[in-house]
Amino acid sequence: MEKTKSDLKGFRQFLREEDGMGTVEVILIIVVLVGLVVIFKDQVTKIVNDLFSKISKQTGKI
Repeated sequence: MEKTKSDLKGFRQFLREEDGMGTVEVILIIVVLVGLVVIFKDQVTKIVNDLFSKISKQTGKI
């Protein structure tokens, strides 16, 4: 019975620690960003291609 109480106390202490929370938050942000890129891949590709074509056309004028 005594071992169970110390195990429970250790588990509660583990739950209160926030050292690993920064890592979890960064991973969640990365997952969301990757999801947005996957969802809007076609639109982002079109915008980037349009920008590069405008840049290359305007460099020819200079």
